[in-house]
Amino acid sequence: MAFISTRERVQDFWTRNVFSVPRGSGSGFIWDEAGHIVTNHHVIDGASEAAIKLADGRSYKARLVGTSPRHDIAVLRIDTGFRKPEPVPVGSSSDLRVGQKVFAIGNPFGLDWTLTSGIISALDRSLSGDGGNSIHHLIQTDAAINPGNSGGPLLDSAGRLIGINTAIYSPSGASAGIGFAVPVDTVNRVVPQLIRHGKYVRPTLGIEADERLNERLLALLGVRGVVILEVAPGSAAAAAGLRGITVRGGEVTPGDVILAVNGKKIDDMEKLGALLDDLRVGDTVRLTVMRHGQQREVTAKLQAGD
Repeated sequence: MAFISTRERVQDFWTRNVFSVPRGSGSGFIWDEAGHIVTNHHVIDGASEAAIKLADGRSYKARLVGTSPRHDIAVLRIDTGFRKPEPVPVGSSSDLRVGQKVFAIGNPFGLDWTLTSGIISALDRSLSGDGGNSIHHLIQTDAAINPGNSGGPLLDSAGRLIGINTAIYSPSGASAGIGFAVPVDTVNRVVPQLIRHGKYVRPTLGIEADERLNERLLALLGVRGVVILEVAPGSAAAAAGLRGITVRGGEVTPGDVILAVNGKKIDDMEKLGALLDDLRVGDTVRLTVMRHGQQREVTAKLQAGD
């Protein structure tokens, strides 16, 4: 468990002197014996410095390794003089059940090492995140989560990590019994990439679509899904034989419409992105596609996106 405090460098307008001023605080936890600390992206966003204080009182400076705003996950690392404590045991979030007992650890309002308990209230929630992206598959809990808890671990009754406390719903700004955590299965998929690449490499098909135009075209076609406007040459979609909109002799032919991924129906581009995000680059997916009013199934091997 780690208490994270961040600072921001500001420049005095008149003297041009640069000062380091406190910016905020949050929580995190030790991921591995190499000194990696996992927290939320919004805990360190905009900060120029970060300090880590461990439960035994030791304090360290940390550097940013990588961050994924779309998942609200960031990884820091302690490089100098780090003595290896035990990392948090990692569990699974695929078999969680509503009503299951959970424990949240963090530093609410700067009060170090606070433990609260509750149950899982709901699963597979979605919330709007930074940059207009939505964070999917969130765990909802009534364990008290307050400002400062962000980035701390959500544990099951065996003490295993099942999520990262990330947000609360509260008109007052304090705990209202509705907290959210990023599930550990997402953490297990994202964190190794942040450590290895410094960023999250999302799996994609290599197609182009437009949200507004997609809704108009779907209304004309009378279906729900994603209309492919263009297929990138040499992409996963091109290898699978998918087609975009074509114009010949002034006649426009609609592109393929993706209706489902691995049997799961999609309604829009956001749902398609969420389903692909559950997979990894190199995975093979089964797509249900409509072409000229006829449904067919094709397989595609996911490629690395931006």
